[in-house]
Amino acid sequence: MAVTLKECLELQLLEVEMLLSMFPKKGEIKLGEDAVPAVQRYLRNADGALPPQLEYSIALDVGEAKVKVELQVVLPHMYPHVAPQLFARSNALHRQQQLQLNTGLASHISSLDSGELRIYEAVQWVKDNSLTYLENTKISSESASKEVVVKETLHRMWIYSHHIYRQELRKKIFDCAKNLNLTGFCLTGKPGVICVEGLRENCEEFWRVIRYPNWKHISCKHVENIETEGSIDNLRLFHGFEDLQFQAHGDYGLRNDYHMDLGQFLEFLKQHQSGNIFQILFGVEGKLSDK
Repeated sequence: MAVTLKECLELQLLEVEMLLSMFPKKGEIKLGEDAVPAVQRYLRNADGALPPQLEYSIALDVGEAKVKVELQVVLPHMYPHVAPQLFARSNALHRQQQLQLNTGLASHISSLDSGELRIYEAVQWVKDNSLTYLENTKISSESASKEVVVKETLHRMWIYSHHIYRQELRKKIFDCAKNLNLTGFCLTGKPGVICVEGLRENCEEFWRVIRYPNWKHISCKHVENIETEGSIDNLRLFHGFEDLQFQAHGDYGLRNDYHMDLGQFLEFLKQHQSGNIFQILFGVEGKLSDK
């Protein structure tokens, strides 16, 4: 018999309840205030809109040194019958070791049977295997110190959407950018534009997360890669992740379905040495009106 969405969501809540009992200390599990209630409301009234996907993180102490590793969890609505989205991160890991850790985690989780609750299994795997990557990081760091300067690459993505309105979506964009140490901006309204800059794997993870499961009318219009022998932070065009909301040209309906003032947006781009991006995003050359 085919599994139902209701059954999947009930299992997700059961697993969260189990994890909360296993990690009772404050800060061990970070879960949005309305995450569980939103799913519970849907289960009481399945005629309403789908609830947001359950997202939370689990802080783990690994090894005798109690190295902090955070496991970020995003559950598709049909989990556990589809795979969860998992990402382990630690300040103690070099980005290559962090990539290897997540590759190993994904391989292990994919080997488990569909329909099984897999988050605790993921927690155990991270606890049991992170030390290997942490030790590799120490060896790698010692070797790197004896070598010539290592080059870093800043990755910058310019993303275009037909519109960005929903508060839930905007929160997901900002939370994801913060968690992945990305700078840039999100232009809310119609059209919607997102720029993220940082390490390549973090930008690609951001792109994967915000598109899931099926964000229509969104595309990555342009990608920049800039190599440096110093810190990539020196190449960033933005100091944080900004929330852009320019005054609209007009109101076109009850949904406030309005177009952003692209003149103000062009001026913003030029202030950040990115005026050429306007034509890439919109297909026309941007010109500021004389004042």
